[in-house]
Amino acid sequence: MQCQRCQRNISDEDSYEHLGQVLCEDCYFDARSPNRTCDPWAVYAATRTRQSDADPTAGLTDLQQAIYAFVKNRGKTTGEEVMTKFSLSPRDMQNQFATLRHCELLKGRKEGDKVYIVPFQD
Repeated sequence: MQCQRCQRNISDEDSYEHLGQVLCEDCYFDARSPNRTCDPWAVYAATRTRQSDADPTAGLTDLQQAIYAFVKNRGKTTGEEVMTKFSLSPRDMQNQFATLRHCELLKGRKEGDKVYIVPFQD
């Protein structure tokens, strides 16, 4: 059996049904509780727990630190450039960006018809 979202092979006991689709565990959790970049409660929690840290990247994963450094060094970049640089799927990119946005390290900025990822304090 295959997950109808990511096409990964799954067993019957590792499958979940959601809105008529058979999904793997990862896709089921994403469907039921998607990661949102604009989440005031997540921002509040992330910024309050990080206030005492002088290092803005403390507590981030190595990948999140690398993404933050990449964007900060460039000044602005697109999501596609980040996905290419770090070999991320769109879902993985959204999850990593959401965490960095909640920590108020990165944000999106629209310029013309393009959206760029920029440092939060630019």
